[in-house]
Amino acid sequence: MRRQTFNEINITPLTDIFLVLLIIMMVIAPMLDQQGLNLAIPDFVEEQNDNKDTKILNIVVTMDNKYFIDDEEISEKDLFNTLKSKVSEYPDGLMIQAEGDSQHGCVVKLMDNARNAGVKSISIMEI
Repeated sequence: MRRQTFNEINITPLTDIFLVLLIIMMVIAPMLDQQGLNLAIPDFVEEQNDNKDTKILNIVVTMDNKYFIDDEEISEKDLFNTLKSKVSEYPDGLMIQAEGDSQHGCVVKLMDNARNAGVKSISIMEI
């Protein structure tokens, strides 16, 4: 007796596998806890001239990933202690001025240290 040859591929098992993978992804996706930054994007309004003096701490992050406060370099290990000591002097928050070629990780590290030191408001600007 001669066996018949199949000229078509049976895709039913492949479809079953894809459906199981889809169901697994649909069940697991809501369980993933992704942490991110809560950023409030300001509305662009005309600049108001207030006579109120604001006290904002300016920190510059250079392209070689160094931190400067008032033209004084702050080492990475002293960053938290320096921010902790200056929080009470600058109640209006922190302005991070990052050069375009600075690393994202250095800016995030600065933001984390600032939050842990008690800074309530952080702004970022590219210079």
